[in-house]
Amino acid sequence: MATEASVSSTAPPGLPTPARKEYYWLRSFVSGGVAGCCAKTTIAPLDRVKILLQAHNPHYKDLGVFATLCSVPQKEGYLGLYKGNGAMMVRIFPYGAIQFMAFDQYKKLLSKKLGISGHVHRLMAGSMAGITAVICTYPLDVIRVRLAFQVKGHHRYTGIIHAFQTIYKSEGGISGFYRGLMPTVIGMAPYAGFSFFTFGTLKSLGLSHAPTLLGRPSSDNPEVLVLKTHVNLLCGGIAGAIAQTISYPLDVARRQMQLGSILPDSEKCLTLSSTLKHVYTTYGVKKGLYRGLSLNYIRCIPSQAVAFTTYEFMKQTLHLS
Repeated sequence: MATEASVSSTAPPGLPTPARKEYYWLRSFVSGGVAGCCAKTTIAPLDRVKILLQAHNPHYKDLGVFATLCSVPQKEGYLGLYKGNGAMMVRIFPYGAIQFMAFDQYKKLLSKKLGISGHVHRLMAGSMAGITAVICTYPLDVIRVRLAFQVKGHHRYTGIIHAFQTIYKSEGGISGFYRGLMPTVIGMAPYAGFSFFTFGTLKSLGLSHAPTLLGRPSSDNPEVLVLKTHVNLLCGGIAGAIAQTISYPLDVARRQMQLGSILPDSEKCLTLSSTLKHVYTTYGVKKGLYRGLSLNYIRCIPSQAVAFTTYEFMKQTLHLS
């Protein structure tokens, strides 16, 4: 995952050092943003269904994953599967850009400044990058969840701007956009950490032990070996599955808190501990803390596979390898 080349070696020749550095950061930012958008667009319908199930939307509360996937187009049309995806794209480009770029920078920082290397610095850098991206883009995530939770004919918000205005006026100003931030941060640390850790570890093991079978020369730098596309997809999918299993209960708590006043029992979901306790006592483990997990496996595997593969492709396209 990490960019192997230095700033000076990847910058176009003839540019002064400051320009090289800015250009490198911009390319890294764009690469992460494109990777995030491609990944989320791929699984947008599954993401909508997950939110409906996690928060027990009354219109779909008695349905399972596949029944909900079939029911949404019937009730809301096929575009209903992409409800909230506009807000998601507004959020995910900076989110993906910040996460991937921050991972590269944190990895270098831990290695050069603190002397931490190997698997540990990959895990730490991934966790720190995920937390950084979440904090920077969290209000947009809240908006996206609110819009995705709505059902046709029962709209509280007419769009992104209206949702921003309504939440700001009725839910305590800026603080209203940060409901559920704590479980998000706590959940993102293991999710992003293990995601980057697993992918990076699988990548290094594959290129070390089976370079001919699994690797190929980078298109922009033949001296650098990269994974073949189908191997990238496989490694990314495995990384997503492992990370989701570890962090899923915190994701459920986050959704409950983000929805806030939309839910009738919102007063029981004000803190992370109270939300987890409420979900557990009301619905149990399987139907509460891990409700929708089967869908999450289906969605996280292609999502992470596309994200890592696209980022690796963009690194070569924009000469970051």
